[in-house]
Amino acid sequence: MQIWFHWWSVVREFRPACSRTRSFLWLAVSLAGLCIRSDLAGVTSLVRALGLKPYCHDRLLDFFHSPAIDVDKLTQLWVRLVFRFFPDLAQVNGRVVLLADGIKIPKSGRKMPGVKLLHQESDSNTKPPFIMGHSCQAVSVVVNAGKSAFAVPLAARIHEGLIFSNRWKRKLTDKMVSLVQMTGITLPFYLVADAYYACQVVALGLIEAGNHLLTRVRNNAVAYFTANVVGHKKVGRPKLYGKKIKLKSLFKDTSKMTEIMSPVYGETNVTIRYLQIDLIWKPLRRLVRFVAVDHPVRGKCLLMSTDLALAALDIIALYGIRFKIEVSFKSALRVLGVYGYHFWMASMKRISRHSRGQYLHRESEKYRQDVCRKFAAYHRYIQIGLIAQGLLQFLSSVFPALVWKSFGSWLRTIRPGIPPSEMVTAMALRSSLPEFLLGNKNNSAFTIFITERIDVGRAEGLRLTG
Repeated sequence: MQIWFHWWSVVREFRPACSRTRSFLWLAVSLAGLCIRSDLAGVTSLVRALGLKPYCHDRLLDFFHSPAIDVDKLTQLWVRLVFRFFPDLAQVNGRVVLLADGIKIPKSGRKMPGVKLLHQESDSNTKPPFIMGHSCQAVSVVVNAGKSAFAVPLAARIHEGLIFSNRWKRKLTDKMVSLVQMTGITLPFYLVADAYYACQVVALGLIEAGNHLLTRVRNNAVAYFTANVVGHKKVGRPKLYGKKIKLKSLFKDTSKMTEIMSPVYGETNVTIRYLQIDLIWKPLRRLVRFVAVDHPVRGKCLLMSTDLALAALDIIALYGIRFKIEVSFKSALRVLGVYGYHFWMASMKRISRHSRGQYLHRESEKYRQDVCRKFAAYHRYIQIGLIAQGLLQFLSSVFPALVWKSFGSWLRTIRPGIPPSEMVTAMALRSSLPEFLLGNKNNSAFTIFITERIDVGRAEGLRLTG
């Protein structure tokens, strides 16, 4: 039962993001259902997990579509709570570490706004090269937990599929910068991302705010030495670029590379070779730090940092932890169903297969408003799901002993020093919920609100007996 008190100590801080107390209580119910449900069948599974009365299904649908929840304000409040409640944020050079990446969610609905044809670049033979679905971009923060680390999700938004103007030229990289800025993070940070985000828009957007980008660059990337300007000053602008160099040529002379034990997360007894060099990157017209890494298993990799004060080993170590956001995506998809929304728009024109996006600049204002309302419902569901995942990570990293005590099941391998996973924490919450609702002597508004809506006579769901 104690684990739920710690859960509630965080959830009650979301009241300012809701315009009414009833909206906040439905928010708490949604978070509880997302944290403990055992199946991922959309809103229906929330009703089943908590054993709610049937009419609560419509109430939850209305809640996700309600403007009483400001999703951007909720996101900013969640970010502040993450920086407040998680005790050990990963930091390098006094900067926290953010991770950014995109995720494509398959959606077969012909009446779901934003669904379009998406290309998946993956080496996995289980993924088809093209799918119909939603394209999201997400931002997480790295938190140390025992001998491990979590990528705690901060925000995610659908960034493709709707075109409100044929003159709208914003790209995914612009939207990623806006997403990071929307979170309202005031601490300086490093943003670690893959090669897609190694561009002028992202790098300049971060540098102007006092932050830095750390990313991989493609094998065909080039850079320039600084110009050697000596002697008499000539008329005109001073020369900026010196000799051009193909970055993959850094791997040719192995005698200049330094051998060292790998600083990559989770690796032991692995020797890598690297070469650090500061060159002018043309998109920024300034010096950046490149690190050529030759790994005995993972192969050759070119890394880049806009912070010249960041050591090469720190660059390698930070990029090595980027995979944590992929682990976070996996838990969001398979454990919590963060992207498992099924909200249809009855009045929407059916999208065609292989659609490249919905052009709305010729549609009526009413139709555009209906599309925006449905899109906002998607974003509320996604953001609340990410908060539920973050709550599980909070309980796992801060109260691991309490989670194992409330687990009530069995695992073949429990590694010492490694915090329990989101699945284990969800099972611990699920097994202790009846005790929390029956034994809460404080009679909080949340427990009163939820117990009044529980159908104790239903065979499935929560059974309050005692």
